[in-house]
Amino acid sequence: MNVITGKVWKFGDNIDTDLIIAARYLNTSDPHELAKHVMEDADPDFVKKMQPGDIIVAGENFGCGSSREHAPIALKAAGVAAVVARSFARIFYRNAFNMGLPIFELPDTDKINEGDLISIEMDKGVIVDLNKKVEYNFQPIPEFMQELLACGGLINYAKAEMLGKETA
Repeated sequence: MNVITGKVWKFGDNIDTDLIIAARYLNTSDPHELAKHVMEDADPDFVKKMQPGDIIVAGENFGCGSSREHAPIALKAAGVAAVVARSFARIFYRNAFNMGLPIFELPDTDKINEGDLISIEMDKGVIVDLNKKVEYNFQPIPEFMQELLACGGLINYAKAEMLGKETA
């Protein structure tokens, strides 16, 4: 899981949680049901076009708006492998890691095009645009945050920690 490779879907600045998963769908917390409506108000055909393993690349302040955990849950359930943005809203940033959705801050998102194939090397802090043969560097995710992602989120991490202590 230290390398994520996928096709890029581009979105702009200030993609709020209501664009990620509209409030009208928050009557359920079923990830599979939420996944059917990811990014629907930003791109009505997004879920039909994207494939599991694809990557969202966006501008500044991705995940702004409400603090709903449904947004990273829905993205992950839809098969989005990662989100790369210039910046993330603070609560979305934390919720994404808590839910096990890999996210990466990269100042050069405007240089990556929709449809490009990119590879993200989490440990090295490198994104390679495989179409253009260009590398972009980002601050690598701290080891603890990588452990959260490897476990699938905070709850799974806590369960693993508890089981480890019970067997010790």
